[in-house]
Amino acid sequence: MGTPLIKDAPLQSGINKEKIWTRDFTLICLSNFFIFLGFQMTLPTIPLFVEKLGGNDQLIGMVVGIFTFSALLIRPYAGHALESWGRRKVYLLGLAIFVISVGTYGIVGSLFFLFLMRMVQGLGWGFSTTASGTIATDLIPAKRRGEGMGYYGLFGNLALAFGPTLGLFLAGILTFTQLFFICAALGLIALVLSSQLRFKKVEQPKQKTAAKKWDIYEKSAIRPSILLFFITFTFGGIAAFLPLYTTQKGITGIQWYFLFYAMALMLTRTFAGKIYDEKGHKAIFPPGALLIIIAMLFLAWLPNSLSLYAAGVLYGLGFGMIQPGLQAWSVEASPANRKGMATATFFSFFDLGIGVGAMVFGQVAFLFGYSSIYITAAISVTVALLLYYLLLGKAQTKPL
Repeated sequence: MGTPLIKDAPLQSGINKEKIWTRDFTLICLSNFFIFLGFQMTLPTIPLFVEKLGGNDQLIGMVVGIFTFSALLIRPYAGHALESWGRRKVYLLGLAIFVISVGTYGIVGSLFFLFLMRMVQGLGWGFSTTASGTIATDLIPAKRRGEGMGYYGLFGNLALAFGPTLGLFLAGILTFTQLFFICAALGLIALVLSSQLRFKKVEQPKQKTAAKKWDIYEKSAIRPSILLFFITFTFGGIAAFLPLYTTQKGITGIQWYFLFYAMALMLTRTFAGKIYDEKGHKAIFPPGALLIIIAMLFLAWLPNSLSLYAAGVLYGLGFGMIQPGLQAWSVEASPANRKGMATATFFSFFDLGIGVGAMVFGQVAFLFGYSSIYITAAISVTVALLLYYLLLGKAQTKPL
């Protein structure tokens, strides 16, 4: 039985094995920047929009959560589609769905319609981010994968540096309709850029391995992905409720929180991937997790703007250390024809963490108040750290 081959792959993936910054890698990074910029602008503004439409904390959690669950459900299919349809079709389809759905927010007049369109956006997000991450992995030399994924993620982090702040600023001077049209336009720019990616065609084998009925994940990616779940669980409490929490406490400067967070994240992207390549996950995961725990405790305390900014810096440093290393770890052990599924598995747990976090924190906020969200988040990261050492202990002489 033959091994399935990738239908298409970036043209330059086999050229100059040690070079990262090729034409196509630059294009995928720029496309990633614009789609993430449009997405990040909606993160702090969607809760405000839900509140305007008459929603409470529980509904905010559901609107945020349903997006990530929708993306989660489509990722396994996206992973298979990357190997059967090819990278180009999956990526462009995902971007197109994202543009249409976000643009439709501009005419939303009810929570029910918003709920439906968030599901559609999640489908586009699941396709596009799974495809872009896989394309970036194709383009990066294997021996520099941690470093390359750090650079790739840097463009998403750059969008994060400006997106939430820009979104909140525009929400103050424009209507929500105008804001969401701008977000859709940014997605359209990503679509145009990605259409310029060059791919080579690879002939399909006459015989293919039999597909497994429940082939919805890549086994080699499970351990880092489970750890990621407990980390991104914390993000649901920040994306959905931090703007409302700071308003309740009368603390200004939420825009600066996102800026400091993104700048710290970008700083770690310049060296964390290299550390992973040289020393492995042992050198980045434990210190990164500890920084996130401290950040969550700062947010639970939150006496003033200074503690808010400190939490942003610590969270950015911690997550910036952890995320690229876990992503590289999740794909490096997978077969060549399973890179798409490994990426899909990784981002499925990423989405699951955010979605579960948003919904759980909606209930926590409703019952116990906003500060309890971040105590719960600190506990989640502590669980991730303990689980990491448990996995490490079981591995013993065999590397995770």
